[in-house]
Amino acid sequence: MAGTITASTVTSLITTTVASKTTPTPTSGVRVAHQGGILEGANPSKYDPKNPIIVFIIQAGIIIIFCRLLDYPLSKIRQPKVIAEIIGGILLGPSVFGRISGFSNAIFPKESIPTLSLAANLGLVLYLFLIGLEVDLRLLLSNWRIALSVGAAGMALPFGLGCAIAYGLYHEFREDAGLVPISFGTYMLFVGVAMAITAFPVLCRILTELKLLGTQVGIVVLSAGVGNDVVGWILLALCVALVNAGSGISALYVLLTCVAWILFLVYAIRPAFLWILRRTGSIQNGPTQSMVALTVLMVLASSFFTGIIGVHPIFGGFLVGLICPHDGGFAIKLAEKIEDLVTVLFLPLYFALSGLSTDIGLLDNGTTWAYVIGVICVAFVGKFVGGTIAARLCRMVWRESFTVGVLMSCKGLVELVVLNIGLQAKILSQRTFTIFVVMALVTTFATTPLTTALYPPWYQKKIAAWKRGEIDWDGNSLDQDSQSVNTDVIATDKQDASEVRRLLVYLRLDCLPSLFTFLSLLGEDRPRGPVNRVHPSKAVRNAGGQSDESTPLLQKRPLQIHGLRMLELGERLSSVMKESEMEDVSTKDLVVNSFYSFGQLNNLAVSGEVELVPEGSYAEILSRSASEQGSDMVLLPWSESGSLSDTGNTTVEHSQQRMRENGPHSQFVATFLNQAPCHTAVFVNNGFGIPAKEQRGLTRSKSALSLGSNRGLPTATLADRSYHIFFPFFGGPDDRAAMRFVLRLAHNENVTATVLFVDVDQSSGNADAKVTPPPTDAAQKNGVNVTATASQETFFEQEKGFFVSMRDSLSAELESRVVFDSLNTSRPLHDTLNRAKSEVGQSAKSSGDLIVLGRGRESRISFRTEMLAIVGQTSQAGSEVSHSLGDIAQVLMATEVKASLLVVQAKKEDRTSGSI
Repeated sequence: MAGTITASTVTSLITTTVASKTTPTPTSGVRVAHQGGILEGANPSKYDPKNPIIVFIIQAGIIIIFCRLLDYPLSKIRQPKVIAEIIGGILLGPSVFGRISGFSNAIFPKESIPTLSLAANLGLVLYLFLIGLEVDLRLLLSNWRIALSVGAAGMALPFGLGCAIAYGLYHEFREDAGLVPISFGTYMLFVGVAMAITAFPVLCRILTELKLLGTQVGIVVLSAGVGNDVVGWILLALCVALVNAGSGISALYVLLTCVAWILFLVYAIRPAFLWILRRTGSIQNGPTQSMVALTVLMVLASSFFTGIIGVHPIFGGFLVGLICPHDGGFAIKLAEKIEDLVTVLFLPLYFALSGLSTDIGLLDNGTTWAYVIGVICVAFVGKFVGGTIAARLCRMVWRESFTVGVLMSCKGLVELVVLNIGLQAKILSQRTFTIFVVMALVTTFATTPLTTALYPPWYQKKIAAWKRGEIDWDGNSLDQDSQSVNTDVIATDKQDASEVRRLLVYLRLDCLPSLFTFLSLLGEDRPRGPVNRVHPSKAVRNAGGQSDESTPLLQKRPLQIHGLRMLELGERLSSVMKESEMEDVSTKDLVVNSFYSFGQLNNLAVSGEVELVPEGSYAEILSRSASEQGSDMVLLPWSESGSLSDTGNTTVEHSQQRMRENGPHSQFVATFLNQAPCHTAVFVNNGFGIPAKEQRGLTRSKSALSLGSNRGLPTATLADRSYHIFFPFFGGPDDRAAMRFVLRLAHNENVTATVLFVDVDQSSGNADAKVTPPPTDAAQKNGVNVTATASQETFFEQEKGFFVSMRDSLSAELESRVVFDSLNTSRPLHDTLNRAKSEVGQSAKSSGDLIVLGRGRESRISFRTEMLAIVGQTSQAGSEVSHSLGDIAQVLMATEVKASLLVVQAKKEDRTSGSI
């Protein structure tokens, strides 16, 4: 019995002990956090120092969304993104939303600010590294004279004026709360730097969007901005060192240590870094992940060192950016891998912190507002006058000099960084900080509209022509005699209207093979027969010491083709870096280099360039390039993906469908055609230059993503290099221009052509096509469709006469390859479509067939009813295709005729005059 009692007692004791340990009491320790979160009633907006990520996500989400919403309307007036971020930070701070009861305590509690500040300052270090990457010291060295003069004057005058107004600011606001006792000299130095500094990243962005980087104004401002930026950061580092140092000797030690660190980075770290980059191939092929990690470690190490010696950590990140090489586009490729996270997440956090420290309500009296206006005037006038006078002394005209002065007054993000450093170092109070933030906002906002007003595109063209000596100051042409040679050359070209001697081609990567094949048809014929070459050392020399071996001179000037590749100018900093280094980008661009090789192989005189263009300016830039090049025709390839980007993945089985759908590219083509300064041809590829493949057995669909694993049979060489062109002639200026271009293509011995005159029979009452005369000016303005009158007969007589004259003037060389025929019909689209199907796609071994069309925007024949009858039942082609290329092209694309299309539009003078 004793054993039983003992066992029961032990069991009871254990049960009691376990229960007492597991039951919570008012004095028990900290429990594990609720795992159910909001499901157990937890408040996610309540800040928990042990789990700060939840509140941080809420803060970051609100900040990013708010800044993006503000950026959309401001971008429409061409304001840089920094304006939206500054305004967003001010609105989220105590100036606006902070006045809502409980907003700041709920969204930005004081306990959460250190976490937010840590993330923002880490992003700031990385962003200063990106700014250092953007600074290309080669630009400063190549333009050092004008950069030194404009940069020095643009810093000296505002620095001096800033020192003057610093006296009033120091004595008026030095009693504000939160300031440390500093000498007036240190305060004056800081205010002078804040007035003198220029926002280099924002300046680059404005120059790029206004297309000023290639002008003399852009080069001067960019060169001066580089020097201004470097000197400004050095002075800021000196100022911070003076504030943090306990004595003057300590400040001297800090400065000397900083100089030693700069020398160590330049002469020890940079050579070793370059050696590693070359060994890993990162300069040629872009940085590997390991090299990105190494670079980030260098940034953090440098920031750590400059931070512990008494200079701000951002200065260390900026220094590492300066020593990174720009060779091979390494700096651009490195920036592309880092910048998105920094600019999307970290920078808005930094601006929000600035906004939390900005309180417009502190500007509560007349004296304070007087200083606000004074600071704005000093900052703008000092930069404007200094930059203008220096530019004028460098022999720039007054209007250019004024533009330089306005651009140098841009503050932006860099000014906010400087001000926040002053606030953290307790040089500035919250009131003076707010004054300077308002100044930065006003000067940055005014830069773009003032630059546009002072230096508009028409003035840029005028000043460029004036400096080349082509016109006088009033716009009148000069020195006609000296230009007689060029005038005679142009006149010779214009004698034969069928000839296109200057061709501008829009280069797209996805259309390059078919585009090259088509352009090869325009090449000059190579000399036939064997060509005997003699080694230069064995060539017989004549009496003048020249070799007797000579190359026969061309009887006429060769076709000159200029290729233009347009890449989208995005919001990224790397896009701006590409624009500032565009000469290197154009030299190394694979598409442009392929174009040069193609020209050499096909005996074509070619040139090429790359332009970075905002998406909405593609048509404008292409039109401007055509005017500058004096092009006779612009060749536009139709996008196979429907987008403006030429590098996107396109599924093979959907490529034809996407070519017929609406998209940004069709809108771009329509916009350009409406403002084209010369003849234009739109090339729609459908296997041009690629022989048809026979389908054998089962097939599988392929996409662009699976091409790498596709092990198909090798492509056979072309045994039949023939091309057949079918051209239905309906009349009108576009068709006449197309006729001349068809005959130009037919000079190639591999090309045959059928030219069909379509005579619309209006005598029968059931004709689907309607013939109308061109509307009068008043009718065009009111959208009136003028009814056909007796001028129908005159129209067809004129077009028939043009057709007969071209047929009768055909050279003997072309008579065997070009056939002229006519078709009388009341259903022109149906019968033309049937004739096209019988003409093209008949030979599986041919290199490709082509249907040439006039766009028909000024034609007197309307096919709308007949087109809808054909397309409405068989295709989902959008109205944008008809709007861009015309009704006939839409029908041919919808019915999938086995041929490529070339849609030609005559230049505006030919369309408006209606001359034959």
